[in-house]
Amino acid sequence: MMRQAGRYLPEYRAVREKSDFLTLCKTPELAAEVTIQPVDLVGVDAAIIFSDILVVPEAMGMELVVEEGKGGPQFPTPLANDADVAKLDTQGAADKLQYVYDALALTKKQLDGRVPLIGFAGAPWTLASYAIEGKGSKLYRKIKGLMYDQPGMLHDLLKALADVISVYLVRQVKQGGADIVQIFDSWGGVLSKDAFLEFSLPYMIQIIEHVKSETDVPVILFAKGVNTSYPELANSGADVVGLDWTVDIGEVRAQIGNHVALQGNIDPIALYSRPENIHNEVRGILESYGNHPGHIFNLGHGIDKDTPPEHAKSFIRSVKEMSEELYRTGEIEERKEWNATV
Repeated sequence: MMRQAGRYLPEYRAVREKSDFLTLCKTPELAAEVTIQPVDLVGVDAAIIFSDILVVPEAMGMELVVEEGKGGPQFPTPLANDADVAKLDTQGAADKLQYVYDALALTKKQLDGRVPLIGFAGAPWTLASYAIEGKGSKLYRKIKGLMYDQPGMLHDLLKALADVISVYLVRQVKQGGADIVQIFDSWGGVLSKDAFLEFSLPYMIQIIEHVKSETDVPVILFAKGVNTSYPELANSGADVVGLDWTVDIGEVRAQIGNHVALQGNIDPIALYSRPENIHNEVRGILESYGNHPGHIFNLGHGIDKDTPPEHAKSFIRSVKEMSEELYRTGEIEERKEWNATV
C-alpha cells in the first residue's frame, strides 16, 4: 500500500509522539522501525522505506518545513527565477541524503529476507511543482505560468532534479540494498497530454535509463491521473506501471499488452467500507485483470490516515485469499510468468 507506514497505525502514531516528521525521516533507526511496522502488523508483501519525496529539493538547498495540521509540507522560499534554479546544489545533493541509504540498509538487515524492500523518489515534475508553488496547489498557476512563459527555466529545473534523482535512486540500491525502486509523479495528471509528454515523461525516462544502466533492479512508474498516456508510460523502460483507481485495470492491460506489469488499483476510500465490500472490490479488480502475468495488487493512491487498521488488514487478507480461490477454481489461470515478472 502506498503510504503504508503512516498515521492509520496506532504504533506509528506512538513513534511520532516522540519525534517530528523530518527527524523521523532522518533517523535511520526510527525510519526502519516504522517501515517494518506494516509488514508485522498488516501482512503486506513488501516494505516501502519511510521517507518523503521532498527531501530531494531540501538536499539541493531549499528550506523544507513540515508542520502537520498546518497545510502540509512547505518551502517558505519557493523558486522564482533562473538565478534561484542556478543556486541549487546538483553535485552534492545525493551525498546529503545518506540518512536514506542508511535507513534502507538497516531496514534490509532487520527484515532479513522476509519481504522485498522498496525505495522511491518523487518525479521531477512533481518536485518542481512543490519547489515553485511553495506547497501543494489546486491550480498550479505558478509552475504552469513558467511552462507557458518561461519553458527554458522550467526545463533547466526539471533536468537538474532528474540528474539528482537518478543518482539518488541508484544509491538507494547500491548503498541501501533496495530490491526495487518506484518513481511517483503525483501531479502529472494536472498536465495536458502534450505537456506531460514534454515536461514530465522525458525526465522520468532519463531517470529510468540511468537506474537501468547502473543496477539490475525493477523500476515502478506511477503517474497519478495520467490516464491518456498509458502506451507511452508502458514504453518508458519501466518494468511496472502503477494505476490510480479511476481506470479499469483490465482495459489498460488490453490497451498496452503484457510487456510491463501493472500495479493497482483499488480506491483507497473503499477501505472505509465493510469487509465484505472490500472483498467484492478486490474480486472485481482481480477478475478485470484476468489471467495475465504481472499484477501487483495495490491501492490506487496513498492509504488515508483515518483508515481503520482492521480494514487495511481485511484488504490484504482478501487479496491473498481471493487470488488463491480464483486460481484454485480456474477462474484465473496461474502462470509461471507471474513470479518471473513481479
